[in-house]
Amino acid sequence: MKCIAVLLVSVVWLAQAAEPVLHPKLEVFRPLLNSFWQGDLTEPGKTETMIDKSSWLRVLNGQAIKTIHSINEGAYGGESMIFWDEKQQSLAYYYFTTAGFYTHGTMQVDEVTGAIVALEQVENNAQGITQVRSRSVMQGEKLVVESEYLKNGDWVKGHSAVYQRTAPTEIIFR
Repeated sequence: MKCIAVLLVSVVWLAQAAEPVLHPKLEVFRPLLNSFWQGDLTEPGKTETMIDKSSWLRVLNGQAIKTIHSINEGAYGGESMIFWDEKQQSLAYYYFTTAGFYTHGTMQVDEVTGAIVALEQVENNAQGITQVRSRSVMQGEKLVVESEYLKNGDWVKGHSAVYQRTAPTEIIFR
């Protein structure tokens, strides 16, 4: 009887210690989960600093990843839901912003570099941006992100930043 009790306690402890279930196609994001990140989006030559803070969460019983980010304490921000789209056989996402536009797109994982390459369609953007291409890759404990925008028919350099883990912080929207 004592052995059964010890076995049960061990099984319960191991079950609690196991990592939460995550859709297998979302495993690439596990290193980002349950953490906060900060990156400097300030453009070269600009005087206004643009600090982006974000959090990454496992949601919907591991069927999706939710990201929330805010630039300069709510001057701009957005929320994304990333999930596996069975019909497209691809990682897919929707991104909703405080600026009134939204995007939707797909992501592929580069098998050689581990980079996440995304292409998104932009809806209702007042600056003429209709698509965004981005590349995100973990380099040690840093997340490096680069993007470009299709604006008025031309691809132009977008934002780029190196994100680092930070202590838990409130993601602020105004």
